[in-house]
Amino acid sequence: NAGTEADVYISVYGERGDTGSRQLLRSQKSKKFLKGQTDIFSVQAVHLGCLYKIVIGHNGLGSGNGWFLDKVVIKDPVTDLDYTFLCHRWLDQGQDDGNIARELPVTDASTFPGRQELELKRERTWAAEKWKFQKGITLQFYNKLTHGFICLYPDGRVDALGDKKNKYGKVFSMWMYA
Repeated sequence: NAGTEADVYISVYGERGDTGSRQLLRSQKSKKFLKGQTDIFSVQAVHLGCLYKIVIGHNGLGSGNGWFLDKVVIKDPVTDLDYTFLCHRWLDQGQDDGNIARELPVTDASTFPGRQELELKRERTWAAEKWKFQKGITLQFYNKLTHGFICLYPDGRVDALGDKKNKYGKVFSMWMYA
């Protein structure tokens, strides 16, 4: 019962305006909005620039009108960007919070400025630090409260008391001046 027979409407919002409410009429599937199904629609609109939110909902009419929406992905044919709007909630008067419309902000990382640079930094950091998480490595963290080392052992044991005389533990002090 996660699909709907109700009429579904969407409004897309971007930096240059919005589409207004548009009914999603013709899917590439013979029956629209079935449980577990991905429906694809074409919506004609002027180019809205970078998208930042959508409002999606239905009219609540028809038998079994409640609908569980996982996500909406909009492909911009001008920029070739995909915008993802996560929902993972019911649009149903008898489920969840009873709303049949939702405002969803964009969650697609490609729309955030500097995303590629951040991703590259993350990859470089992981490449430099991943050795710490290889099999057989013991991780140690200095605990300022106990002045000892907390050890995470490869077999899953944790020594939270901290041995103050751990011969493998070193404490470094660092001062930085700007």
